[in-house]
Amino acid sequence: MKTLSLFDFFNQSRIISHISMLIFSILVALILVFVGDRYSSTDLAVMFIMIYLQIEVFIYFGNILFGKLNFNRSPGEITRIVVFRFIIFIAACLLSSMILYIMLKIALSFLSGGSPAKVIPDFFRMEISVWFRSTIKGLTFGAVIFVVMLWQTSLRREQKLQEENLIFQNETLKSQVNPHFLFNSLNTVSSLIHSDPEKADWFINNLSSFYRYILENSPRDRVPLQSELELVNRYFDLHRVRDEEKMVLSIDYSDADIYQIMPVSLQILLENAIKHNIATRDNPLKISIYFEGQYIVVKNNLQKKATQIKSTEIGLKNLAERVRLISGKNLIIEETNDSFIVKLPLLK
Repeated sequence: MKTLSLFDFFNQSRIISHISMLIFSILVALILVFVGDRYSSTDLAVMFIMIYLQIEVFIYFGNILFGKLNFNRSPGEITRIVVFRFIIFIAACLLSSMILYIMLKIALSFLSGGSPAKVIPDFFRMEISVWFRSTIKGLTFGAVIFVVMLWQTSLRREQKLQEENLIFQNETLKSQVNPHFLFNSLNTVSSLIHSDPEKADWFINNLSSFYRYILENSPRDRVPLQSELELVNRYFDLHRVRDEEKMVLSIDYSDADIYQIMPVSLQILLENAIKHNIATRDNPLKISIYFEGQYIVVKNNLQKKATQIKSTEIGLKNLAERVRLISGKNLIIEETNDSFIVKLPLLK
């Protein structure tokens, strides 16, 4: 059973939000009226209406300013954005509260047969300090809830990211330490030991460094793009020894030194291209890695195998989710008649 959080109560698209705020406003109005020794039904009604309207308006402003806050930024950027928006939030709440208070006073003046023209002058002359103190108290309580909500948002995001990281590490290791990959690699080493011992030694060292990179970096959120491109090149070399002239890889290293990327992400895309496409000397599999704006693109010519290998696509789906959590952007996947393209957002 799903537990309710603060976000469920403050989500104004849900009926439970308005019902809970209505009940909360009644309770607060009753407490304030009885504590202040005012038992008038009019006082109670006015207090309830004012509290309820303010809460609804304050939550509305809060959802606009903080509902879609992007936490995928540096701590300094997040702090500046939160402080700036919080100042706007306080100013908007005070202004709207003042307008609501004055309008309610004017409505009461009409109902009681008084003079509405005196409401605004009387407010600024006698009532503004009382109104300001009570409104600030309410906003202080709201600020505490606001901080709790931000903390809860950050906590849920970290928890989700940890879960995705564990899944990612597990799937990455399973996808690499699979019987086919190891079987092919061992067969290659076995044949090279007799025919070309020097190349066999190079192959073993390359395979070892490839696995070492995965074990050391898969738990991380990001790595230098340069090291990731070197991993991809190393991984491709392992395949090229066995499938010489059947595959072609071109890599653009031009801006690699200024960006970061999620570890093993490019290798997953390379493995995906090799797994699902035919590669022959007459029709080689051509894979290109290049930059496009704030994305790095992995593109291969599409020549699907007649019998596709059964795939759960967990690796690609998990990669897309990690991209969204870490960068705040989406993994872009495009397929045409002759190409398969994946665009990964770069991290600075």
